[in-house]
Amino acid sequence: MGGDITKEFQQVAHAYPMLSLGNSYSRDEVADFVRRVEKAVGRVAYCMELKYDGVAISLSYRQGELVRGVTRGDGEKGDDITANVRTVRSIPLRLRGTFPPSFEARGEILFMRARFEELNAERAARGEELYANPRNTAAGSLKQQDPKDVARRGLDNFIYTLQGEQLPSRSHYENILAACQWGFRTPDPERRFIERASDLEGIMAFIDHWDKERHALEMDIDGVVIKVDDLRLQEELGLTAKSPRWAIAYKFAAEQATTRLNGVTYQVGRTGAVTPVAELEPVLLAGTTVKRASLHNADQIGRLGLRIGDVVRVEKGGEIIPKIVGVETARRTGEERTVIFPETCPECGTWLVRDEGEAQHYCPNEHACPPQITGRIEHFVGRKMMAMDGLGGETVVELVRTGLIHDVADLYDLKKEQLLALGKGWGEKSAAQVIEGIAASKAVPFEQVLFALGIRHVGETVAKKIARAVGSIDRLMTMPKEELLSLDEVGDVIAQSITDFFAAAGNRRIVERLRLAGLRFQVEPSQHHVAGDKLKGLTFVVSGVFSGYDRDGIKEAIERNGGKVSGSISKKTSFVLAGADMGPAKRQKAEELGVKIIGEEEFDRMIGA
Repeated sequence: MGGDITKEFQQVAHAYPMLSLGNSYSRDEVADFVRRVEKAVGRVAYCMELKYDGVAISLSYRQGELVRGVTRGDGEKGDDITANVRTVRSIPLRLRGTFPPSFEARGEILFMRARFEELNAERAARGEELYANPRNTAAGSLKQQDPKDVARRGLDNFIYTLQGEQLPSRSHYENILAACQWGFRTPDPERRFIERASDLEGIMAFIDHWDKERHALEMDIDGVVIKVDDLRLQEELGLTAKSPRWAIAYKFAAEQATTRLNGVTYQVGRTGAVTPVAELEPVLLAGTTVKRASLHNADQIGRLGLRIGDVVRVEKGGEIIPKIVGVETARRTGEERTVIFPETCPECGTWLVRDEGEAQHYCPNEHACPPQITGRIEHFVGRKMMAMDGLGGETVVELVRTGLIHDVADLYDLKKEQLLALGKGWGEKSAAQVIEGIAASKAVPFEQVLFALGIRHVGETVAKKIARAVGSIDRLMTMPKEELLSLDEVGDVIAQSITDFFAAAGNRRIVERLRLAGLRFQVEPSQHHVAGDKLKGLTFVVSGVFSGYDRDGIKEAIERNGGKVSGSISKKTSFVLAGADMGPAKRQKAEELGVKIIGEEEFDRMIGA
């Protein structure tokens, strides 16, 4: 095991997106999930399994050999950590038996509790600080630069799904059993780590069992996952922008602790949003010491009835982000003080605004409020945006403080000599890295540039869809709000935000300077989905399996020819495009609403294929 020390991890695109699961925290939400599924495709079988609390990994196999291990990353691409993955003993380097020629196995890399306790005992013996919890330690271990160090940690792995074109079964459950025969460590059905059920009652029985028994496990779990078992029905149900419609995660109740609220501070983000932050008496919670918790907005403070000096109940939302969930009012002494939300920006003194229908207060002084300036630049240079090497948060703050940059466009005017003149901490190598990173960012595709601009409410997924739909920044800047609303994923709030952004003269000036610097403000022809307008104005619902297209390919063909794809049938649906194994529930819905059902051949004639 082991190998040469690596200096950085290469980014690799996933053949199949690694989407996050939608989370539920109540039995009612699980019941709603089942109702949605059965309304769309009728009665189905479900597969339930443990939700491991570790680090997601995608393992690619070719002819039975492990060829690559990639972290989840942003869901579309992640870090290639193959050398480190090869040191995890429960990940087979060579499969046994009969398996598909090419597929991906997805799972969770984690620490078993016993091994984690051994590591901390070793650290205690050496007088070193103890690791906080198994999940964070697993994540840090996988990012070690020397695979030999990773091997010494003693990580483990469970596989929870397979992705590929030639899997042995349409049943997710059966595929997991097959993967066990190939040499993977998979959920054990005899120990009820994985089960099938035909109804909500069976799902709830699985949840009840593990809600009581989870603490007796040899590894940490934070819930259970419920999936539609049939892979064809999974395809039919499809995906939202962030998560599959055929699966949901039920999270167990989070651990709580009580502590005292010592004060409330206010942070100003890159969009001007003012977020109140609770300053707490330090308390141990779920393996980490919590000192601060987000209060989100003024309404949340009001709902909780918070006062400075209160004893509060704190938990980790999704067992990750600390939040205050209640106040121990019976323990008040009368000396507590009311929390007063500020009327002016705590950073620049500008009067705050709160738009109708929004919970957040904003500072409108976007081009002169210091944390907004640095926040926008930090966002712009980030890995998922312009990916500028060498420009972390501290460096951005220094460049703004010294007056070298005032906005994102100033980055492209920087010279190496200016960085070297800053003195301490700047050498030839670090200065050259920053200048080279800025120059390399000019090759970043338009969809990332659009995300990097930091338009309020326009996240990574929405920016990608908008960029590919409109084709260029010039068209986007001139589109009226009514036309923006016709774009996929764009509602009233996002449309208004885009309109307001490009109406501001300062933003338009920055865009023009970035254009002159050489940034890409139009989609490359190979990425542009719209090649014609044969399907303009038509909405399709896709169901079943096709001979000439895979699932994504047929949707891309619709969008490339100007059409829209919807996940559910309504009176606005133009056609249901049906392949083999079309879901009976969708056929019935189409017939009830009088929506025409067409096949693959007729679709090909429509687009002139």
